[in-house]
Amino acid sequence: QVQLAESGGGLVQAGGSLRLSCVVSVNIFNIRTMGWYRQAPGKQRELVASITSGYTTNYADSVKGRFTISRDNAKKNVYLQMNSLKPEDTAVYYCNALVRLSPIADWGQGTQVTVSS
Repeated sequence: QVQLAESGGGLVQAGGSLRLSCVVSVNIFNIRTMGWYRQAPGKQRELVASITSGYTTNYADSVKGRFTISRDNAKKNVYLQMNSLKPEDTAVYYCNALVRLSPIADWGQGTQVTVSS
């Protein structure tokens, strides 16, 4: 069973940066796609970035050009570098393994990102 543990969130001023990390309990070499989601208060969870085993990346329009997803298969880690943060990026961020762009693992505890204006 895949377990996920996110970290790296915090409180940052608008324009600042954070780097989120996700540790996966199993070897991610064979997990085709990993993704980062976020859920803001009162809103549905949304996929903001994904990366395939071939290192092809995709981003939601709202974060394109500001966020960068990466993966380190040897360390079983997935990262999300977030730059030029905006107050609307405030949310709890989660990672997950994806099949056809749908999450397949139980959600971890997530990591809170709060961007002040």
